[in-house]
Amino acid sequence: MEDNIFDKVHEVDLQKTMEDSYIDYAMSVIAARALPDVRDGLKPVQRRILYSMIELNNGPDKPHRKCARIVGDTMGKYHPHGDSSIYGALVNMAQEWSTRYILVDGHGNFGSVDGDGAAAMRYTEARLSKISMEMTADINKDTVDFAPNFDETEKEPVVLPSRFPNLLVNGTSGIAVGMATNIPPHNLREIIGAVVKIIDNELEDVEETTIEEIMEVVKGPDFPTGATILGTRGIEEAYRTGRGKIRVRAVTNIEPMANGKNRIVVTELPYMVNKARLIEKIAEMVKDKRIDGITDLSDQSNREGMRICIELRRDVNPNVILNQLYKHTQLQDTFGVIMLALVNNEPKVMNILEMLNHYLKHQEEVVTRRTKYELNKAEERAHILEGLLIALDHIDEVIRIIRASKNVQIAKEELTKRFGLSDAQAQAIVDMRLRALTGLERERLEAEYAELQKRISELKAILADRKLLLGVIKEEILVIAQKYGDDRRTSIGYDEFDISMEDLIPKQEVVIAMTKLGYIKRMTNDTFKSQNRGGKGIKGMQTLEEDYVEELFMTNTHQYIMFFTSTGRCYRMKGYEIPESGRTSRGTAIINLLQLQPDEKITAMIPIKDYTDGQYLFMATKKGLVKKTPLQEYANVRKTGLAAITLREDDELIEVKVTDNTKDIIMVTKYGQCIRFHETDVRSTGRTSMGVRGMNLSDRDEIVGMQLDIQGEYLLIVSQKGMGKLTAMEEFTAQNRGGKGVKCYKITEKTGNVVGVKAVDRDNEIMIINTDGIIIRMECEGISVLGRVTSGVKLINLKDNGEVASIAKVRKVDNVMDEEESEEIEDEITEE
Repeated sequence: MEDNIFDKVHEVDLQKTMEDSYIDYAMSVIAARALPDVRDGLKPVQRRILYSMIELNNGPDKPHRKCARIVGDTMGKYHPHGDSSIYGALVNMAQEWSTRYILVDGHGNFGSVDGDGAAAMRYTEARLSKISMEMTADINKDTVDFAPNFDETEKEPVVLPSRFPNLLVNGTSGIAVGMATNIPPHNLREIIGAVVKIIDNELEDVEETTIEEIMEVVKGPDFPTGATILGTRGIEEAYRTGRGKIRVRAVTNIEPMANGKNRIVVTELPYMVNKARLIEKIAEMVKDKRIDGITDLSDQSNREGMRICIELRRDVNPNVILNQLYKHTQLQDTFGVIMLALVNNEPKVMNILEMLNHYLKHQEEVVTRRTKYELNKAEERAHILEGLLIALDHIDEVIRIIRASKNVQIAKEELTKRFGLSDAQAQAIVDMRLRALTGLERERLEAEYAELQKRISELKAILADRKLLLGVIKEEILVIAQKYGDDRRTSIGYDEFDISMEDLIPKQEVVIAMTKLGYIKRMTNDTFKSQNRGGKGIKGMQTLEEDYVEELFMTNTHQYIMFFTSTGRCYRMKGYEIPESGRTSRGTAIINLLQLQPDEKITAMIPIKDYTDGQYLFMATKKGLVKKTPLQEYANVRKTGLAAITLREDDELIEVKVTDNTKDIIMVTKYGQCIRFHETDVRSTGRTSMGVRGMNLSDRDEIVGMQLDIQGEYLLIVSQKGMGKLTAMEEFTAQNRGGKGVKCYKITEKTGNVVGVKAVDRDNEIMIINTDGIIIRMECEGISVLGRVTSGVKLINLKDNGEVASIAKVRKVDNVMDEEESEEIEDEITEE
């Protein structure tokens, strides 16, 4: 007995057995579980779920079915694994925050962005979404291969026809053995645009499409949860090599509150970030005192959208807190891209162009097979119609043969012998109904035959010419883009550490506008069209109550803009860093862009090309003080700002100019006084000095503007009530600084006080902004030239209680101007 037991024991090499078994297991996971196919972008379980739903006739035009039924069918017919893994895959395809274009239309509780699980499958229902019908379109037209299922009782598709590039559009993630994939989702229009670009290049016989061309169309991943991608370096690396790290940041906004405090409001989170866990993490960090300054944390999300409110103490800088949150929590996250998929059942890391080419190759095969199938069907039907038309031509003889025959088989044989028909044609004739003998029916058959002949020639042409085939693919895919495409949700932001970002931003002239309450925006130069004097203007900015546009100037996207504040500090940023907005939008609160201290307000802004030696910043304050400091002393501005001038408590900085120590300075007050003096009268002082007296002001008077003599031949002065005039520059003679100056504007009840002054030429244009946010742009040629002690003419029509808020000079940029000259555009701001 014992001998028999030992006979059944086989000695094996454990190492070899483990290696063989593990390799088998690894290959199974890689090829048949965790990785998507490059052609349809689906893992086997997803493909089987979608095919099961097609088999169940569970389309978007049919009622929802219980998920338990779908899972049961999938498991019983195609996927012999656990029901929880099948249901998990089904739920994922139905979650709007997980899948960019959902493939399953779920009904019931399918979880939440807080990480809540879906309800049990016996409670939930589902059906195919509209776009998933494009995944399985034409599957019954022999477009893809079918293979036996696990027990060889059914057939399942090896791949789906996938009429849109699902792999890139919806992305995927999966961990196999020794490898993983993590492909981000993309915008449908952009990916289809890239496929069309490849097709167009093929049709035009252009050399191979380059990744640069693709990247012009595909801006970057487009996550279902929105958020902002920082920079393009990670995107470019991922698209070129198949691997890269993309930094994604939540969309946040700093909102001032009624009690002087601020709050950070989060409206979009990075992809795959659990909202509830994020809030817990922030609360934990506040409790551990790793972040100091947060007084309240609440989740105010609802059906309308996400909203996480983080209230801050009055004395903290909201930008500092926000940066701490980015650093220590998932408000900023990294998406590691690994573009790995199965090509001919082998895993391969590909760049974006290879993936698109594989998809296009798949579509060529699908459309070719569909065309062959349709051609075959059309030829079969045409063949039958030929027989029917022969029968109708000899109907009396046909009837005689059929009546004379003992059975159908003899009738068919006789008809075949008499008219030379095939078996199929003879069968169709004996099956023919008497109604086919009517004249109308005959016409219908003839029309159908002619239509079929035309269709057959079209199908043959497609099969014979690859360019026609590509044209069909392009036409069909563009229909899908139009039908299901939507706008990008994820914006591409600027990464301060990515130097290459700046090279991608075009140099263009822009208008920067800022309101009294600190909302700033960038607009294109052609937003405002020139009008005649006395016009009503166009709406330039949507403002809050008691807010109006206070500062407006033109600059270049690549120039620095320096911001000078009420506390005498300066900050700076590039023109492109200011978010672009439409003409009527309010813009972005400046506290979202600069790390301003509490109660600190922007009082002056100037564009700076570069910090060259021999140039100075000339500053003027409201109380008549002036200061001249070398520009290079302001070359290194920290994020937290830099001390620019020391101010008295009741004074503030109102105007800053770049000079070269050779100019004349002109200062104008709100009561219509003007002084002109040589810049050399003011000695150069250090960055933190207070300056010297520029003009001796009378009681309650204050400076409204400072200009340089070389800025124009005339001085344009505009008053509160919309009156204005030009006065020749030579009428103002130079005197020593510190004097009272001379009268430059006659102030009456009709005019109101002076609000703005600009040095202009006759061919200049100006913009006038009133307190309602209305902007008018006009040429100086239409404004009267008058003497010093005059009030001028009406420049803008104002409503009751409306006043002019500020004016700005517009410099025309000639198309033939070279880049260096165009960067020397110099436009300044004027405050009320």
